Amino acid sequence: MMVRELHYSPTNTYLITGTEGALLFDTGWAGTFRAFCSEMGRIGMPVQKISCILISHFHPDHCGIAQEIADCGPVIAAADLQRDYIHAADEILLREPEKDFHPIEDQKIRFIDLADSRAFLKELGIDGVILATPGHSDDSISLCLDDGSFFVGDLNPLYELEMHRGAAIGKSWDTLLSMQPKTIYYGHARTAKLADSPETPGAGSSRSREAGISGSGDAAREYDLVSRIIKYTDKGYNAARIQKKTGAPADWISDVMRMYLTHTDISVQGILDRMEIRNR
Repeated sequence: MMVRELHYSPTNTYLITGTEGALLFDTGWAGTFRAFCSEMGRIGMPVQKISCILISHFHPDHCGIAQEIADCGPVIAAADLQRDYIHAADEILLREPEKDFHPIEDQKIRFIDLADSRAFLKELGIDGVILATPGHSDDSISLCLDDGSFFVGDLNPLYELEMHRGAAIGKSWDTLLSMQPKTIYYGHARTAKLADSPETPGAGSSRSREAGISGSGDAAREYDLVSRIIKYTDKGYNAARIQKKTGAPADWISDVMRMYLTHTDISVQGILDRMEIRNR
């Protein structure tokens, strides 16, 4: 089995290749289809070779080009629990006609009972299961492979776990952690190798201090940087492009983008507060 992280959108998307087929986990924003095709060309794999698409949850930045990709041949697969959420983001995506959003065609979706998810993945030569992991949204699912590779979409990173003990997010993490994951692939955060314990509170604090941002004491500068990153994220810029615009460290930008995209109606100060919690 091979896992590739695709770089064409502010959302992390993953191509998991098994012995019998390939699964695309999440798809990114509307308007990124051409960039997606270019990325597939870069890794030397035709879009038509993707067997199916699995979406962690139906928010705009995760399902925006699902149908355009499906029009090339891959089948959109969804958990039964996601049935009522397939078009939850349509109204938002259709507000920007220049991005040429294609709504998902319901009649072509393959719905999966999670109890049958292992058999479904086995068709692709992939060993694992799909689990319901609510918290970020009611339709959130995670792909958990037997080798310890877990794909969790926008489930809040482990370094925020103490903030969510007893809530749905905390319970979802309890379920996942009981399965002893080795690598966590997030929708908007850096991949975490749990054997190296990078996701415990305080991880990354020295990096942020060395960068001269978090913990620098220059609150006005931090506030301005977060505001600018939010503005560029709304324009669809990826982290590399935002780095060129702001000069901020790439990891710091990725943290801000992840918090902005995964917390509904979060303020600039709310992002800074969460980053402070992480860096303690």
